[in-house]
Amino acid sequence: MRLSILAAALALAFASPALAQNSPGPPAPLAAAAPADVATPEAIVAALYDVISGDVGVARDWTRFRALFHPTARLMPSGMNREGVGVVRSVTPDEYITRSEPLLVGEGFHEREIARRTERFGRIAHVWTTYESLHSLSDPQPFARGINSIQLFHDGTRWWILSVYWQGETPDAPIPADYLPPAG
Repeated sequence: MRLSILAAALALAFASPALAQNSPGPPAPLAAAAPADVATPEAIVAALYDVISGDVGVARDWTRFRALFHPTARLMPSGMNREGVGVVRSVTPDEYITRSEPLLVGEGFHEREIARRTERFGRIAHVWTTYESLHSLSDPQPFARGINSIQLFHDGTRWWILSVYWQGETPDAPIPADYLPPAG
């Protein structure tokens, strides 16, 4: 009982408008987002897929990419290490750019959404978006598929990506039918 009282008190304290008004908040993003990119949960997810996708040698618009993310955001790939243990890594958008740009531009990379589920309450939204990855849009088959779990926040003006947490499909972890497009 004492734990539930403490949890309720903490929730109220952190949700307090006075706390929000007196907190300096996170640092401002480096660049403003295009209003169309951040108008809806669907738009911001589409902008994310669009900005990381491109053919071999095509530079990505990293300013646009950064503007989608809340200043406290993280990207978190997960999978299995060589010993078969589940692992997750947390990186900032800038760390993602540093680690991913050579591969994205050097090999070509297109990630496209093939199915989506969105749950929304007030200022928060959780998007489960199933993706497939290709080096070129002319590839007959994707080289990878998986699911992105994307958490979004609306500040009263626009949507922000707080986190992108993903896992690629493997033979031992196929994408469940509920997260794929309807057959037929």
